[in-house]
Amino acid sequence: MSCGEPHETDCSEVLDHLYEYLDHEMPDPDCTKFEVHFEECSPCLEKYGLEQAVKKLVKRCCGSDDVPSDLRAKVMGRIEVIRSGQVAPDDGMGNSLT
Repeated sequence: MSCGEPHETDCSEVLDHLYEYLDHEMPDPDCTKFEVHFEECSPCLEKYGLEQAVKKLVKRCCGSDDVPSDLRAKVMGRIEVIRSGQVAPDDGMGNSLT
């Protein structure tokens, strides 16, 4: 998606990293860059608003569900494997567990 207007930060870059922005997982300078883009680009601002609303709805509807401790441990273990750069084990059926 692009509004067709030139921007310092391209619409595709903003949309590719929208969830990082929504989840506050980007450095401050990048957040500022995105905020400037949203001020200039109504299609990207609309997409941001829609994704933000969906995220809030999911949190409201599913935010209180307890995650089984064994599932949490498996997920955290896989995250650590990925972060360490190790090859992930498979599930015994030839599928990678990452």
